Amino acid sequence: MSTEPTSHSLPADDVDAIDQLRQVNTQLSEQLKRIIVGQQQVIEQLSICLFARGHALLMGVPGLAKTLLISRLAEAMSLTFSRIQFTPDLMPMDITGTDILQELPGGRREFEFAPGPVFANIVLADEINRAPSKTQAAMLEAMQEHRVTIAGRTYALQAPFFVLATQNPIEQEGTYPLPEAQLDRFMFMIGVDYPSRDEELAIARNTTGSDLPTLEPVISGEQVIAFQKLVRRVPVPDHLYEFAVDLTRRTRPGNPDSPTWVKPLVSWGAGPRAVQYLILGAKARAALQGSYVVRMEDIVAVADPVLRHRVMTTFTAESEGVTSRDVARRLVEELGKAA
Repeated sequence: MSTEPTSHSLPADDVDAIDQLRQVNTQLSEQLKRIIVGQQQVIEQLSICLFARGHALLMGVPGLAKTLLISRLAEAMSLTFSRIQFTPDLMPMDITGTDILQELPGGRREFEFAPGPVFANIVLADEINRAPSKTQAAMLEAMQEHRVTIAGRTYALQAPFFVLATQNPIEQEGTYPLPEAQLDRFMFMIGVDYPSRDEELAIARNTTGSDLPTLEPVISGEQVIAFQKLVRRVPVPDHLYEFAVDLTRRTRPGNPDSPTWVKPLVSWGAGPRAVQYLILGAKARAALQGSYVVRMEDIVAVADPVLRHRVMTTFTAESEGVTSRDVARRLVEELGKAA
């Protein structure tokens, strides 16, 4: 079975648009390199999420420039940005907005809607697990529906709308962990790791001197929306649809096709949304790299961020030091050899 398609079925306009998207992606990466040292994989995965019209959950300890990266990503894309610091006393209206009683000429009074910070193109939900469940639910409703409901009235969120949430993996006291059903709404879980020694030296030199440079916008909101629609039209060979489905089904311990070693290590596997995000992520990655058709390497590249928060490991796995990433990586290797 061939895993590298050599032809495509895109119209000429879409081929030109993919070439343009690849150039924009290169320019975006170059702009961010002026501010962000390293973290190239994180930047790539954020871009994939954005152009696939998904949301991302970033996992990393404090001080790794997550907020800086996201705010500068919005700046380089000429998009509005807002940051919400989640705390235990944060209420849903603090995110979505509320009605304020205004006094009008003539002594009349009426309620006027004051939009909350969720009304932005890129929203950073910082430490989302620190707020209670009703506040998390308000954020997740906005993510899923791209609208909010206040006092019985619905307000649409302006496209493009992209939520990036962060969690601190080393601090769990006083937090409200996101349930698995809510984690599933995030397209990617992106791990933000410590920089290398050379990168940390560059950080020390670049960030302790003069002010950081201002980035030049390389893409507008309207262009982002057009490219999001383009990504959906990238063709996928049939055998890669089958690969995505088979990979997801093998994460489920109760599935007869699942390898025997999965059963003692996995309590719950990924659902159908994982298949959708494997395909959409692969489409976005292919387009960002200038490919006119999805390749096997595209699905393999997005398998880790798609599956790592959707595969729930057992106590046995934890005691043996086996993580969901280890399970996903082994499944990809085995299935890739079989294909």
